[in-house]
Amino acid sequence: MSTEPLWPEGYACIVRDSVDSTNAEGLRLAPDLERPTWILGLEQTGGRGRRSSDWQTPRGNFSATLMMRPTGTAGWSALRSFMAATALFETLALYTNRTRLALKWPNDVLFDQGKVAGILLETTTKGNEVDWLAIGIGVNLVHVPEGIKDAAFPPVKLDRAIDPEDFLLRLAGYYATQESILEQLGFEPIREKWLRHAARLGEVITARTSREEVTGVFRSIDEAGRLLLDTGDGERRIAAADVYF
Repeated sequence: MSTEPLWPEGYACIVRDSVDSTNAEGLRLAPDLERPTWILGLEQTGGRGRRSSDWQTPRGNFSATLMMRPTGTAGWSALRSFMAATALFETLALYTNRTRLALKWPNDVLFDQGKVAGILLETTTKGNEVDWLAIGIGVNLVHVPEGIKDAAFPPVKLDRAIDPEDFLLRLAGYYATQESILEQLGFEPIREKWLRHAARLGEVITARTSREEVTGVFRSIDEAGRLLLDTGDGERRIAAADVYF
């Protein structure tokens, strides 16, 4: 007999009927938060993705942000992108065949080769360390964003009417498990799990940075989450880029 998952211990949750952006709301609330807290917006009117792109979240889709205070450097905090991605993969796999899902470096989830979900990390700093980390997650459950043309990975929807609070319950549990793994075993088991679901691993891809375009065989990600490409000029390690294949 199946049992309903429990909300993870040590985490709080705030639900907003409508917000401009769950990341922005989380950063506004951060000074008054006492523990890691999920901010769920049932509607998001001014969401954003990477490079300040718009991310539409009409009612029925999913938008939430985890606010937390990680210890260590910005690089250590950035590993949460992979933790969020693996947690999101497992949550989505509850509602569809997992073979239709793949993780696209650095922070997207693909469904039948289209973009169904994205992750956006934002931080506030104190000195050289991260003070607050916002892990924003958006999923197209029943609506596809409008007005997006000529995208390399066109937006798609899961096409499942899922209660956002139920979805968050499962996602929060999977994510809390990732934090426990990181604390006890480090990043390596998370890296290995992410790679098991990575899109186009072992194949030729192109990484486009702000300065250049690098094409090579996608071999792995390293201990810092950097993309490892085998090129005609040797191995390249890329910290930030848009990936195409």
